[in-house]
Amino acid sequence: MVALQNSVDEVINKLREVEEPELHKDLVTLNMIRDVKVDGDKVSFRIILTTPACPLRDKIENDARRAVLQLPGIKTVEITMDASVPDDGRSRGLLTLPVKNAVAIASGKGGVGKSTVAVNVAVALAKSGARVGLLDADIYGPNIPTMMGVKRLPPPQDGKLIPAETYGVKMMSIGFLVKPGQPLIWRGPMLHSAIRQFLADVEWGELDYLIIDLPPGTGDAQLSLAQSIPLSGGVIVTLPQQVSLEDASRGLAMFMELKVPILGVVENMSYLTLPDGQRLEVFGAGGGQQLASSAGVPFFGSIPLEPEVRAGGDEGTPIVVDNPQSPAAQAFIHLAEKIAASLSVAALSGNSSVKINLIG
Repeated sequence: MVALQNSVDEVINKLREVEEPELHKDLVTLNMIRDVKVDGDKVSFRIILTTPACPLRDKIENDARRAVLQLPGIKTVEITMDASVPDDGRSRGLLTLPVKNAVAIASGKGGVGKSTVAVNVAVALAKSGARVGLLDADIYGPNIPTMMGVKRLPPPQDGKLIPAETYGVKMMSIGFLVKPGQPLIWRGPMLHSAIRQFLADVEWGELDYLIIDLPPGTGDAQLSLAQSIPLSGGVIVTLPQQVSLEDASRGLAMFMELKVPILGVVENMSYLTLPDGQRLEVFGAGGGQQLASSAGVPFFGSIPLEPEVRAGGDEGTPIVVDNPQSPAAQAFIHLAEKIAASLSVAALSGNSSVKINLIG
C-alpha cells in the first residue's frame, strides 16, 4: 500500500510539470486532476477542464500522457476528459438558479449577422456538452425563434415560463409571445420590464453559459440588460467595412461605459470563396482586426460569407448543425471555444480561490 501511494504521488508530481496553456499554471495547482490510480504498469486519472469547449483539449491530454509515460515502468496511461465550468463570481439575483457566465453578443448597427453569431455560438457550446441558454433581447426584431426553428413555448409551470429547447439550447424570445408581424412600439420602462421578466420569470435551470443576443445600437435595451444582470463579458460583431466599424466602435464604447468586460471582436461576412478558390472581399478587409487592435481587445477571428449560413437561419437549422465541417461552421465553433476559454481565464484569474468543481 505504501508503494502504491508513493506511485500515486509520483504521478501527481509528474503532472505538476504539465501547464494549462491559457491559464499558465500546472494542472495540479489548478485542481484539474482527479482519481489517480496506479495498477502495475498502468496509470489512470481524470482531467477536469474548465470548459467542455476547450480549444486545447487534445494538447492538454497529450501533454499529460507524455509526462506520465516518462515515469519508469509505466506503459499505459488512460485519461478520462471531463469538464466543469467555473463561475465568474457575479451574483445574478433575478435568476433563481445559478448561471455561471452571461455573455452579450452586440453590434452598433443592424445587418451584421449578430443573431447568426449568437445562435451558432450557443449551439456550438451546447454540442460540446455545456448547459446553455439563449436569450433574445432584441425586442424590436426577435429573429431567434425562426433561426432555431421553434414556433412556440412549452406550457408554463408553477407560474413560470418554460423556455423552448432545441439543439440542446434553452431559449426565450419576445417572438414567442406576440403574433407574427406584430410591431412592438415600446418605450424604455416597458423594455426594462420585459427584459427583467425574461430573467426572473423564466425557469432557466442551471446554466454554464447564457448567451444574450442584444438589439443593435446603444439604447434602452442594452442599458436595461446591463442593469438587470451582471454580464461576464461582451462580444462585438462587425463587418469589415468602415461604416460598420464606426458603429461597432460605439457598441464597444458602450460596454466600456457600463464596465462590462470586452471579451473580443469578431468580423462576420469577412469574405466569399469563389468556385475557383479565390476570395472575394465583398465588404472590404481587415476591419475587425483594426477595431480590436485600436481598442486593445482580442480579435476572435473572421467568419466567411457562405450562402448556407443564411439558408440555415431561414430554415431553422444553424450551420454548426447542418454542415459542421464547412468553413463557416468551423469558424463559429472556434469562436465559441475562444469565448469559453476567455471566460474560464477571467473567472480563474480574477479569483485565485476559485476551484474547479467536480462533476457528477
